[in-house]
Amino acid sequence: MLTLLSTLISFLMGGLPKLLDFFQDRSDKKHELALAAMQTERELAMLEKGYAAQAKVEEIRLDEIKVASSAETTQAIIGAQQAEMQAIYAHDMSLNEGTSQWVKNLRALVRPLITYGFFGLLVIIDCLLFWHGFRQDVDFTTLADQLWDNETQALFASIIAFHFGGRAFGK
Repeated sequence: MLTLLSTLISFLMGGLPKLLDFFQDRSDKKHELALAAMQTERELAMLEKGYAAQAKVEEIRLDEIKVASSAETTQAIIGAQQAEMQAIYAHDMSLNEGTSQWVKNLRALVRPLITYGFFGLLVIIDCLLFWHGFRQDVDFTTLADQLWDNETQALFASIIAFHFGGRAFGK
């Protein structure tokens, strides 16, 4: 049960930033709609009462300007983040200029080699421990329970689910 739960949580953690962005965007839009509705209600109430004073109209315009500037600031921040990511990608691509193909391939293999290395390390350690336990005449079920316990299952499932979950949400 712990393995399934940790696998599900790890898979979903890869998409957490997109989920948080969705809720933030939804909250921002709800807030803007509420402000627009309040401004409309205020204008209608002022017109019904005959208080179309210039100060109130200027206050409403000031609120509109604040909302517009907030939206422009958000757009500017998003644009800056996009420009930063493009600059990072351009820099990454420029590192490959003038290098041989084997260097490019080696750079591309860093993450997979680390992942496969840790997986291989887990397999080797488990095999050696199994072999040692087998030589000491330890019962197979006892040995299997000690090598592949709940914590190891949860850790292994979390790593695999987070790795592939992050890749799925990134595309």
